[in-house]
Amino acid sequence: MTSLASQRSWLLDPGLLKLVHQCRRLIHTEFGVKLHLTEEHLEEQLADYARKTRSTQLTRTWKTLVERVPQLDIPAPEADAAESGKRTYRGQIIPDEGRGQQRTEAEGEEARPRRTKVIYRGQVVG
Repeated sequence: MTSLASQRSWLLDPGLLKLVHQCRRLIHTEFGVKLHLTEEHLEEQLADYARKTRSTQLTRTWKTLVERVPQLDIPAPEADAAESGKRTYRGQIIPDEGRGQQRTEAEGEEARPRRTKVIYRGQVVG
C-alpha cells in the first residue's frame, strides 16, 4: 500500500501547487467549500467541483492541471450519467415539486393553497 505522501508527490512542484491553490480558491468562492491539501480524497473532490462549476476560469485551471498531471484525470461516476435528465443548480439536483405545481396551474386546474406562511416586510401575505 502506498502512502498518501508518495501518491501526492506532484504537489511538491511549485507550479502545480499554485494551480491547486487557484482551484481551491475558485471552489471556495463559488461553492463556499474549503478544501484542504491534507484531505484524503482531494483529487476526486477537485474533479467533482470542476465538473459542477459554471466558472470558465476554474474549468481552464483544472484542465491545465490535468494536462500536467495525467493521474488526476478521474472519470465521472456513473450516477451522474443516470441523473443527467434531472435539472440541476450549481451541481445540486433540483426537486421536481415546483414543476408539477406550475403544470397544474398552466392546465387550468386550481392551484393548491400554500403550505407555508409568507411574510413580506413584517406582514403576512395571503
